[in-house]
Amino acid sequence: MNIKNTVNKEEIDKFSKLADEWWDPSGKFAPLHKFNPIRQEYIINEISKNFDINIDNPSSLEKLKILDVGCGGGLLCEPLSRLGAKVTGIDASEKNIEIAKAHARKGNINVNYICTSPEKVNESYDVILCMEVVEHVEDLDFFYKSCSKLLNKNGLIFFATINKTIKSYILAILGAEYVLRWLPIGTHDWKKFVKPSHMINSLSQIGLSHKDIIGVVFNPLINKWKLSKDLDVNYMSYFKRN
Repeated sequence: MNIKNTVNKEEIDKFSKLADEWWDPSGKFAPLHKFNPIRQEYIINEISKNFDINIDNPSSLEKLKILDVGCGGGLLCEPLSRLGAKVTGIDASEKNIEIAKAHARKGNINVNYICTSPEKVNESYDVILCMEVVEHVEDLDFFYKSCSKLLNKNGLIFFATINKTIKSYILAILGAEYVLRWLPIGTHDWKKFVKPSHMINSLSQIGLSHKDIIGVVFNPLINKWKLSKDLDVNYMSYFKRN
């Protein structure tokens, strides 16, 4: 019997080889370190609106259970844990989980890290994060279903990924990998990029309501990412279980 799973072994091997560099802001994950503040701000602001939370409270997320799918070295898990959330980070790469655990111990940060994939998780969560992961999974529709089953009523699920356009091929692959060398060549496969319409249709069919979508663009003049109406390359979107 062919058992479905979301893990693409080639993708896991690719990121496992880079795992030692997760927390190096000038290493292979430097673009993600630059991207992290804007995605973190967006996630926290949208969570606060939907759960009526005062984000000025240093423990503002203490009542929430959050799952970070494809957590890598824990770049999002740690700041959310510091805000009081009960955070679980999962990743199919054992090396990524080892790095994440070691860094959390070093900072005395409480995150539950597990080497697994969403179809094997039995808990349920108020917020699920799928950031920069859908373009690396084996079976996208099965991934959507596996993650959505873990979402509590009124829970939110966030995605960050890359649109499937000619512009994304030029900027995210030719530009970022071959010209600027921001990322190792072969990090992304354009065929696995996801159109927003496909994501919205797929998740609507499994009972989730689309709440918001926003583009994210890099401004080289200030060396920072910013939110934008331009969805042609990077975008973030989230959905709610009613």
